[in-house]
Amino acid sequence: MKTHNNILFTKNLAIGYPEKGRNKNILQNHLNLGLKAGELACLLGPNGCGKSTLIRTLSGFHKSIAGEIRIFNRLLSEMSSAEISRIISVALTEPTDVSNMSVFEVVAFGRSPYTGFLGKLGKSDFEIIQKSLGNAGISHLHNRQFNQLSDGEKQKVMIAKSLAQETSVMFLDEPTAFLDFPSKIEILQLLRQTAWEHQKAILLTTHDLNLALKFADKIWLMGVGVPVITGVPEDLILNNEFGKYFDNEKTRFDVTSGSFTIEAKDTGKVIVEGVGLKYEWLVKALLRKGFRVLSSENPFSEVPFITVKPENENVFELKVSGTVYEFNTVAELLEKMTDFSGI
Repeated sequence: MKTHNNILFTKNLAIGYPEKGRNKNILQNHLNLGLKAGELACLLGPNGCGKSTLIRTLSGFHKSIAGEIRIFNRLLSEMSSAEISRIISVALTEPTDVSNMSVFEVVAFGRSPYTGFLGKLGKSDFEIIQKSLGNAGISHLHNRQFNQLSDGEKQKVMIAKSLAQETSVMFLDEPTAFLDFPSKIEILQLLRQTAWEHQKAILLTTHDLNLALKFADKIWLMGVGVPVITGVPEDLILNNEFGKYFDNEKTRFDVTSGSFTIEAKDTGKVIVEGVGLKYEWLVKALLRKGFRVLSSENPFSEVPFITVKPENENVFELKVSGTVYEFNTVAELLEKMTDFSGI
């Protein structure tokens, strides 16, 4: 792996847990990974493959089994905790118990590497804390008790704490896990903007493939018993890497749409003709119901034929064996299509 421009990189890293005697439970081996300044990377993989363990190992919370981790070309194992805390900030899924503290006090913990033994905040510390609260969208919560917050609000507080720490590297374990969809977008936009504008290297774990494809500069794909691979999302899609890591009997990664399709029972065949948003969403609905959607180039007289009318005509036209039906909504059309299952 090329290591230039990498703030952090690993060489033949092995992660896992020691067991009794000399046995070791190795989750991943021979990892040669790198994080660059200005890069937002998303770590994807099924439960149990070692995502959280990798985050903890890279941040120095967990000892590696073998290999090297270097930050600014210095071995992580040779750095003090104080040095690491000025370079790496971490927001884990299960934060330290801060239930009796205010939001401001929790975020202020991010300044601890800079405040000395007494932990006294200066004017610049207060400004950084306030800015971090604002960037995370929680300025209005600064006086609230942490234990009074929703799960999503707690996640935002921990992200604000990482921002207040002003490190070159940020690790976040499932930072959007408990957020509603608009909040997920907001947080990922914030993290991408932070990486780009402040030249930080950010790595986060997530199960949300669709959002990772939209926001990540780099994807790290991790599986069970397979090597970790990295690349820009588009290259991984074009090389069908997502299918190799996630396809199973029930789901398949579709390289055209960039999302997973779920196999349904074979309901029957249908021909659909049209263009535009109405056409695209009707096809999705038919596929969800298990219909095989054919093009008009494959006419079968007995197969239902749907024409999606232009946008200014709110009509779906269905022809079956010479009979014509018209519908104003997808729901009405799907209801009628149940009469033709098995064709």
